[in-house]
Parts: sequence; structure tokens; C-alpha cells
Amino acid sequence: MTGAADWWAAGRRRWLRHRLRDPAFAFVLDAPPPQEWVALDCETTGLDRRRDEIVSIGAVRIRGQRVLTSERLELLVRPERAVPAPSVRIHRLRMQDLAAGLPPAESAARLLHFIGSRPLVGYYLEFDVAMLNRVVRPLLGMGLPQTCIEVSALYYEHKFRQLPPYQQHANADIDLRLDTLLRDLDLPRYEAHDAINDAVMAALAFVKLQALK
Repeated sequence: MTGAADWWAAGRRRWLRHRLRDPAFAFVLDAPPPQEWVALDCETTGLDRRRDEIVSIGAVRIRGQRVLTSERLELLVRPERAVPAPSVRIHRLRMQDLAAGLPPAESAARLLHFIGSRPLVGYYLEFDVAMLNRVVRPLLGMGLPQTCIEVSALYYEHKFRQLPPYQQHANADIDLRLDTLLRDLDLPRYEAHDAINDAVMAALAFVKLQALK
């Protein structure tokens, strides 16, 4: 089965190379290093995937069962429009804090070099990837091609396996809040809505769930 999966992945990478806009980013389509991942989080000006903007990016590498906090990326991103007050209250990043931030395209390029071809890990990662893809597509001609691993889905599977058979059904009620997940896995809770903190917490949860699996 693994051989078939590897063959399919190699074929997909070849197909994507034909769509790649800039050959300088061909490394994102290499075979990923074994047992390596990148945990990722973004803070944004809001929750509208089409209109809102990224203001900070945090990413940390995972190798085997270790979260490599010495190999991390922290970026401030300068938005084109003012950050709404409700968003400032959440992530505490004001326009004056972001004035020296990177332009979105440069931040995306730096992130791509940091990630390479490693699979992505995150807590509700779909939103972050959707926001990043708006900036990544002009560079690559496609969205982020890396495999994405959702921590809340891994946690759901972990808790589902613990349910008695009569409770194992499609609508099983499992609390997927980050606080609940971290407390249940006996993991540290860092200050939330800080991109690098959220990335590290997702990485720790991923490593613990992999071990429990």
C-alpha cells in the first residue's frame, strides 16, 4: 500500500511541476524529508477569506518526536488596509506594530523556503492555508502543494477510538476546542492568538497524538 501511495505522490509532484509558475520554487515539490513536518499558524485582520489579510505568521519544524523550537519562523506582515479594532483586541497587533512588517509576497516567499516540501500541521489549518494561498498563488501558479494534517481531526480520531461501540457513530459528540485538547493531552498552554505560540501548541499536540496512535 505504501508503494502505491509513494507512486501516486511522485506522479502528483510531476504533474504539479508542469503548473509551477517560477522554477525557483521547484523545491516545494521535492519528496518531503522523512519524519519531518512544519506546524503553521497565521493571525489575520478578520475571518473573511476573500477580503481580510495576514498580519503575522508563525511556523516551527517537527522532526520525529521533537518540536524544534530553535528552527522556527516568526514574521510580521504589513497589511494594505487598517487593522480593525476587534482584531487588534484579539492578537494585539496594531498598525504601528506592523509598519516594519514584510510585504505579503516577501513573507510568503520566506515561508515557502522555510517549509520546503514538508507536510503542514495546524489547528483548524484550512483557514490559514486559504489565507496563505491568496498570496502564494501569484508566486507558484497554484496554492500550497504540501500535504496538510489537521490536529483537531487527529484528536477526534483519538477520542473516537476510546468510545464504547454503542457511541461510535458519525455524530459522536467530542469537544475539539484547543483548551480541551491540550488539557486532555496534558500539554502546556501558551498565550493564544500569537502565531508562533499557536504553531508550537499545534506541533506539541501533533507529536503527542502520533505517539498515542
